[in-house]
Amino acid sequence: MADVTVSAARTVTPAARTAGPLVRPSVTRQRVPRFRIPRLARRVAGPVLVIAAWQALCDLHLFTAFELASPLAVIDAGRQLWADGTLQAAMLVSLQRVAIGLAVGVLAGVALAVITGLFWAGEDLLDPVIQAARAVPVLGLLPLVIIWLGVGEVPKVFLVALAAVFPVYLNTHAGIRGVDMKLVEAGQTFGLNRWGLVRRVVLPGALPGFLTGLRFALVGCWAIVCASTARMVGSGSFEWRCDNGHRFTRDSYKAVGPFMPVFDEPVAETRILLTKLQQFRG
Repeated sequence: MADVTVSAARTVTPAARTAGPLVRPSVTRQRVPRFRIPRLARRVAGPVLVIAAWQALCDLHLFTAFELASPLAVIDAGRQLWADGTLQAAMLVSLQRVAIGLAVGVLAGVALAVITGLFWAGEDLLDPVIQAARAVPVLGLLPLVIIWLGVGEVPKVFLVALAAVFPVYLNTHAGIRGVDMKLVEAGQTFGLNRWGLVRRVVLPGALPGFLTGLRFALVGCWAIVCASTARMVGSGSFEWRCDNGHRFTRDSYKAVGPFMPVFDEPVAETRILLTKLQQFRG
């Protein structure tokens, strides 16, 4: 009986062999919540620091008032333009051009992206032409646009729309072609036809790409409207006011604009072309 007890006591299970030594459980300490700066405040801090550095450079007289106006001078110029009603009227003209051009460019870009993204024949026929046209600078077309469309509102809106077409097209086309095929197969499993797949799967899947293209298009529209239409004859827009401020040595007026018209070479060529056209018509 004693032998049986000893042999039973010596028997060790595999689980007991692999088990490690007993360890006293450690007491988990609760972390004290740290103070976190709101995300909005962090995003605003960057521009505020840039403006503060800008003002500091001006206070140290590293740049003259003609070379770089200080933020306080820009604010004062904007206040003066707002007080006499010039800023409101000029901004309304610019906003109207950007809104119309952006709407036309977005519609054209989405239509082209849908045609080339859903149909292989459309991509084979249209995509090479669009990619080649995208390589041409928009401002390089300024003299031709003036010859074709004159110097009224139509050429300005056309240039803005042209600047919006390509970002919307590229990002929407990439979004359509980047839709997960598993989602398409799932839609087919649920009995969706081709139009149903496009409306419920493909287009919603391409929405993030479209929004990215819309963001780039909006920036491009403002850049073009400030770089090209500011120098066209009879503009009267916000960009024209800023450009005239530069001519009358009020650099603060020019700095009020979100973008500055600095493309002088196409502008010089355009003015020469306008002079020759006026001589020819005269």
